[in-house]
Amino acid sequence: MSEVADAALAEAGRARIAWAEGRMPVLRQIRERFEKERPLAGIRVAACLHVTAETANLMRALAAGGASTGLCAANPLSTQDDTAAALAEEMEVRALRGEDLDTYAAHVKALAAGAPQITVDDGADLLAFMHASGSTGGLIGGTEETTTGLVRLRRLELACPVLALNEARTERGINDRFGTGQSALDGILRATNLLLAGNTLVLLGYGFTGKGIAQRARGAGAAVIVCEVDPLRALEARMEGFEVMPALRAAERGDLFITVTGSRAVLRREHFERMKDGAVLANAGHFDVEIDLDDLRQLAREVREVLPLVEEHDLGDRRLNLLAHGRVVNLAAAQGHPAAVMDVSFALQALAVEHLVRHAGELEPGMLAVPREIDDEVARLKLASLGVEIDELTREQREYLTSWT
Repeated sequence: MSEVADAALAEAGRARIAWAEGRMPVLRQIRERFEKERPLAGIRVAACLHVTAETANLMRALAAGGASTGLCAANPLSTQDDTAAALAEEMEVRALRGEDLDTYAAHVKALAAGAPQITVDDGADLLAFMHASGSTGGLIGGTEETTTGLVRLRRLELACPVLALNEARTERGINDRFGTGQSALDGILRATNLLLAGNTLVLLGYGFTGKGIAQRARGAGAAVIVCEVDPLRALEARMEGFEVMPALRAAERGDLFITVTGSRAVLRREHFERMKDGAVLANAGHFDVEIDLDDLRQLAREVREVLPLVEEHDLGDRRLNLLAHGRVVNLAAAQGHPAAVMDVSFALQALAVEHLVRHAGELEPGMLAVPREIDDEVARLKLASLGVEIDELTREQREYLTSWT
C-alpha cells in the first residue's frame, strides 16, 4: 500500500525520473546487470531516503535485481510529489512533501512492519526504529549514507552489519564535496536570489561538504569565513586561504550563514544577538538541529514568511531570515544533488546492497567499511562513462610496491 499526495502527478514524475536516468549511466549499467543476474531475488529491501528522481532510479535498480522494495521519505521537505506518484505505480511508496512528524513516523513504522531484510537509510531513522522496536530478527544488513546517521548508529548495539556508505572514498569525494558543494548554494540562491559576490559567508564546518561549499562560494565572489572545532580542519581552511575564527566573532561579520557540522545548536542565542540586520541563516546538515530554532523563536517578536521558504524573524532592532525552516536547504529549497553526482552515490548503494546479500551470514554485526573493490568499481565505471582513460600499474611497479617487508 502506498501513500502519496496525488496519483495524477505520475506522468510528470515519470518525465522527471527519465531525465535523471539519462544522467546516471553508472547506475543504469548496474541495473542492466541486475536484470540479467537477479542477485537480490526474494530479498525484501526497505529504504528511508529523500524521495527524488535520482532515488527512484536506485529503487528501480534494486527491483530489477529481484528485490521487493518499499520507500519512505527521509525528510518532510525533500519529497518530490510527482516522483513519489510515478514510483508508487511500481512499488510501495509512503511520502508526502511537508508531511508532519506523526505522518513521517507512521511511514517509517509501516515500512518496518514489512520485515525488511535489508535497510537503506539516510539519517538512520528506519534502522534505529527497528532496533528500538525489537524487530531486527530477520535483518541481513543495512547501509547508511549520512554522517549524522552513522553517529546515531554507532551509539547502538547493532544487530546486523551496516555498511558506512558516507565514509566510502567515492561518497565523500564526489557526493559531499561536489554534490552538496553545489546544491546547498543552489537552494539558497533559489530561495533568496542573493548575490554572493561581495558578501561575507560564514561556514560552520569544514569537512568534505564544507570544503565544497567554501570553494564554490569563493568562486562566486563571496568572502568566506570558516568556523571549526577540529584543529586540523581549521588549519586546512587557513592554508586554503580562508579566514578562520570562532563562530561568536564571525557572527558579527556574516551576511549569510551555512551550517554543515552534523552537530546541534552550532548557531544559537549568543550568535543571533550579534548578527547583522538582514542576515540569512541556512542549514545544509541532515537534521534541523544545527540552528537552534527554539532560541531564534524566543528572541523574535514576530515571525512572518516574506518569501516561500524564507521566514523573517523580527528581533526588534534587527531581522534575521531563516531558510527552509532550518531543514536541509539543498533539498528543501532546490532539487538536491545533480543526477550525475547521485549516479555515483546510488551506484555505491546498489553494489553495497548486493554485497550484503551475497555475504549474508558471513559479516559480523556492527559498522563496517565499504569494501575497497566496490569503491574502485564505481569510480572506474564513472570514468568510463565520461570517456576518461587512466594508466595501470605495470607488473614491475606492482612488484615494487608489494616487495617491501
